[in-house]
Order: sequence, then structure tokens, then C-alpha cells
Amino acid sequence: MIEFQVPEGVQFSIDGRTAKAKGKMGEVEREFKGAQVSIKVEGKSVKVSSEDKAIEGTVASHIRNMFHGVLNGYEKKMVIRFAHFPMSLDIKGSDLMIKNFLGEKRPRKAKIIGKVKIEVKGQDVRIHGPDKEAVGQTVANIRTATRIREKDGRVFQDGIYIAG
Repeated sequence: MIEFQVPEGVQFSIDGRTAKAKGKMGEVEREFKGAQVSIKVEGKSVKVSSEDKAIEGTVASHIRNMFHGVLNGYEKKMVIRFAHFPMSLDIKGSDLMIKNFLGEKRPRKAKIIGKVKIEVKGQDVRIHGPDKEAVGQTVANIRTATRIREKDGRVFQDGIYIAG
């Protein structure tokens, strides 16, 4: 059994197999449907137990990530690079529109997951939100949308890259 404390400023609850954490950066909800695990909240203490120790540790890590996300948030920085055609980014609903990528007439789309916010300042793109998985998946969607096909990637290095 793994036992840890709910940090100050976080409200945490379990409803069946769904865990909810709420803090100053927002709210994160996660369902643990496939895992054979027991999660109990007793006061400010969370107890995770399972016969499979790997599942037990994984679920505990997910819950700690939820705590970190609602307290501090998660952030990824990306950089727009182009040599041939200046591209621009526009947010429409839950889609990020990448316009003029490699001079294409139709904009490419990248799906924004959950409550993730995207800020664009010049060449810098900041992706942030309370859910670690949603931030990571949004970054992956942007990278996938700007993948160069049928051109030499050594020559056409335009794209949106994760800042090092």
C-alpha cells in the first residue's frame, strides 16, 4: 500500500473509479477504469493499494501528477522556425490553425486537448494547463500537424519544434 498526503490548497475526492483534484490552476478529473486498484481518502491522506505493485505505483504517480498540475500547472515551450514561408498560428475553438505552412493554401489543424491554453508571442509558443497528459498530447498534435512529407527534411526545416 502507498500512502501520501493531499497538499495544502488542493481539494481531492474519489467517486467510484473517478478521481477529481481542484486547485488554484484549475481542475483535473481522471478515471481509473482498467486498473484493479483501491483508492481511499481519509482526511488529508490518500491510500492506494493493489495486488499488482506496478499498477499501485502508476496510479499513485497519476494522482501526484494531478496534485502538481492543479497547484503549479504544466508548461511546454515550442518555437516556430521557417526559412521559406512565414507561417502564422490562429486558435479557432479547440483547433490550432497553422496557416501558410510551406506555402500551402489550406491551413493545417492541430487539436487542442482539454483545458489547455496556447499563447503565441512572435516565434515563441507556450502551451500550459493543469493536466499533464493534455498538455503533452496537444504538443504531440502540433508536432504531427507540422510533419513534412514528400520533401527533403534537410532542406525544408520549417516547423514548430519543442524548445530545448
